[in-house]
Amino acid sequence: MPFSPFRLGALELPNRLVMAPMTRSRAYVDGIPSTLTALYYAQRASAGLIVSEGVQPSAAGKGYMDTPGLHTDHQVAGWREVTDAVHAAGGRIFAQLMHAGRVGHPDNTGAIPVAPSAVRSSGQIFTPNGPQDTPIPVELTTEEVEATVGDFADAARRAIDAGFDGVELHGANGYLIHQFLSQNANLRQDRFGGSVEKRIRFAVETARAVTDAIGAHRVGIRISPATGIHDLAEEDANEVYPALLAELAHLDLVYLHHLAGGSAEFDGRVRALWPNALIVNDPARNDPSDSVAHWLAQGADLVSLGKSFLANPDLPVRLRLGAPLNEPDLSKAFGGDHTGYTDYPALALHPA
Repeated sequence: MPFSPFRLGALELPNRLVMAPMTRSRAYVDGIPSTLTALYYAQRASAGLIVSEGVQPSAAGKGYMDTPGLHTDHQVAGWREVTDAVHAAGGRIFAQLMHAGRVGHPDNTGAIPVAPSAVRSSGQIFTPNGPQDTPIPVELTTEEVEATVGDFADAARRAIDAGFDGVELHGANGYLIHQFLSQNANLRQDRFGGSVEKRIRFAVETARAVTDAIGAHRVGIRISPATGIHDLAEEDANEVYPALLAELAHLDLVYLHHLAGGSAEFDGRVRALWPNALIVNDPARNDPSDSVAHWLAQGADLVSLGKSFLANPDLPVRLRLGAPLNEPDLSKAFGGDHTGYTDYPALALHPA
């Protein structure tokens, strides 16, 4: 079953293996992906679907050093080289639209981060001057929240112009959409904060604007309920996420990308709650074959894998053959040159 085809919107996927989004921090010039980025993704085009690293929809959405954007014409041109390379290699690729929200630093972006409320995330972020505490963010006004929804829609249009097959909204891992969902990062008193209905509104309105812009068959969303990433509290996750999924289902998003492990109760319910394609990522399962087999048996349609794809450009072939896997060198995961990026050998170069 992992190697059977699957219909995702207008796309025919050749297998059920998804390359998970992974920040690589190699967009060194104005957030523009490079020729090396094109090679990196093209090498992994045998995935049923590639979801790109997080791409900021606006300058304010940047959090980390050297991450790519989709808000300028030059960035669109850079991504066009990437998508052309992936398609030439027979692949399919979605852009993950990621606004980091309060997870950022002026040394990385030139501005204080923005967020639902002026509540900092405990912890540090790497900057050109070394690790630093994240600052207290600036609370977005209601009008700025609405403008940010528009930024996501504009970036989605640019993604299609750049040749992407669709976009994934990053509603997980403690970033802006996720911050609006949480109890401790969102202390707002306007229509975007307070009750569950109001806390899910930013996610829903963003999804609606993006589907209006490019079509629901091209839009997915990623969630990570109750994982606690970046200091988010979600004691009412089992109330928030069913409400969120009900609203998103009305929009007919093409897929839900669920990061498992935060709430065992929700993990067990997610298949019943979501009517369209379900992708599951389970970071607790280190063996990719085990993760794929487990979640397909639990009703997932697709399973995403991160580090395994980082180190194995030909991962579907290796898993099909039961061949040995390369081990990732995580010391070279963020930034740098081709080392630990495009130099992992394919099986054809080192047969089992």
